[in-house]
Amino acid sequence: MAGAAALQREPTEKEIRLVIAASSAGTIFEWYDFFIYGTLAGLIGAAFFPSGNETLQILLVWAGFAVGFGFRPLGAILFGYLGDRLGRKYTFLVTVTLMGIATAGVGLIPSAASIGLAAPIIVIGLRILQGLALGGEYGGAAIYVAEHAPPEKRGFYTSFIQASVVGGFVLSIIVVLACRAIIPADDFAEWGWRIPFLLSIALLGISLWMRLKLSESPVFQAMKEAGETSSNPFKESLTYPGNPKRIFVALFGITGILTTIWYTSFFSSLSFLRRDMRVDESTVEWILLIAGFISMSFYIVVGKWSDRVGRKKPIIIGAIATLALLFPIFWTMGSLANPGLAQAAKDNPVVVTGQNCTTDPFADLFDREQSGCGKILETLTASGVAYTVEEGETLGLTVGGEEVALGANWAGDPAARRDGLQDALSSRGFDFSKQRPPLANILGIGALLLVCGMLSALTYGSVAALLTEMFPAKIRYSSMSIPYHIGAGYLGGFLPLIAGIIVARTGDVYAGLWYTMAVVAFGLIVAWWGLPDGPPTDFEESNELPPVGPATP
Repeated sequence: MAGAAALQREPTEKEIRLVIAASSAGTIFEWYDFFIYGTLAGLIGAAFFPSGNETLQILLVWAGFAVGFGFRPLGAILFGYLGDRLGRKYTFLVTVTLMGIATAGVGLIPSAASIGLAAPIIVIGLRILQGLALGGEYGGAAIYVAEHAPPEKRGFYTSFIQASVVGGFVLSIIVVLACRAIIPADDFAEWGWRIPFLLSIALLGISLWMRLKLSESPVFQAMKEAGETSSNPFKESLTYPGNPKRIFVALFGITGILTTIWYTSFFSSLSFLRRDMRVDESTVEWILLIAGFISMSFYIVVGKWSDRVGRKKPIIIGAIATLALLFPIFWTMGSLANPGLAQAAKDNPVVVTGQNCTTDPFADLFDREQSGCGKILETLTASGVAYTVEEGETLGLTVGGEEVALGANWAGDPAARRDGLQDALSSRGFDFSKQRPPLANILGIGALLLVCGMLSALTYGSVAALLTEMFPAKIRYSSMSIPYHIGAGYLGGFLPLIAGIIVARTGDVYAGLWYTMAVVAFGLIVAWWGLPDGPPTDFEESNELPPVGPATP
């Protein structure tokens, strides 16, 4: 790489500020496009995945969410190849364009009531395009900033990319809240939810305008002029000396940790508060908006800190803290969000008796018959009610020791079963109305979400710099994008779906957190073993991960 190093020019401060601003803005817009689907999950379910089964409907929405993530690795391979062959700048211009067009398309699809099965099929197709685009976006933006940054400030400068991911989530909430404020509730549910998707066209225009002002990465320019670019970045990423180990560590020891913590902190908490705890939608959105906005600063602080202490220490601290705090955070959040529900379950325990008392959340989808007991359990879970199961010859339900009469039409009518159960439980102290917790409780929930934001920042804030330093420049785009998007695409992107299935099967609204705990625990072991200690270093030609040593001056 001597030829490339000799040709590399140090960017000016003005150029670096433009690089950070344009890359961060584009990242915010692209993640906004991707996250607006999750932010509006309930309305998307009603429009494109209608079902009389509330649990199945939300699982289908999360399945559509997961499909986009499932195609991120393919996007990483495709755009990583282009980024290492053609350049960083033009590759992420393509990705942001693809994302903007696909997102706007979701806002134009007729509902399932109008075009039937074609509606969800088209939605899935557009989610695939979004996943492909996102697979090329993060690597391009992260590398582009990192290759402009001086080594001693690389963590600080690239931390704005991580903060921009949260910024995309925050922007999606801001747009939804603004639309809710302007558009009457019934109209928003019917057609107004499409506006945030259509807004992507305007955001795409702004992003393209900003990114077209950028020049190519100086590192890539130097490699290209010196004739040192890779002829087959994908193949070389898998065969380059030491890369298999680096990819394994990047996949499980870095991405597995950060992505499950991120989606648990933001998307799981969103679904938990809004669906399981029945907190008013706008209240949840305002809490997450403020907590997310404040949390953006945490990523920048951690990125800057990592320039001094190294990349490993924040990740290890964040992973250990997550394993210790995750369950207590959500238990406390639940008690603050809907204290009446938790207290009612404690005062009047719900016991279900019967045979074959297991739930099959996909029974309706595959035309399988679910047991009567399974149907009762499914409805209780969807209502956020904790229960215990006892074997019995006949189906029965008791609340606080009192037997509840099961309606004759409950077996075949999910709506009647839900209304009947909730009416029976309401008379025994359970409150299924929309919750608006008192201010003190809202502040408490916000504080807990800030703790989640800090856990995410510790494990994510320095990652762009770390991944850039782990891989050789000529195959960097491919080498870091592939493990990052496999981890983020499958371990993180499938988290809402997997956690939802676990909750549906167990009836415990907190059980889905075990998925996050398992991934983080394994990732902690890998990170402890595989990441270098000490101050950051640039990549060195070696079969091992970068050795401990001072950053290149």
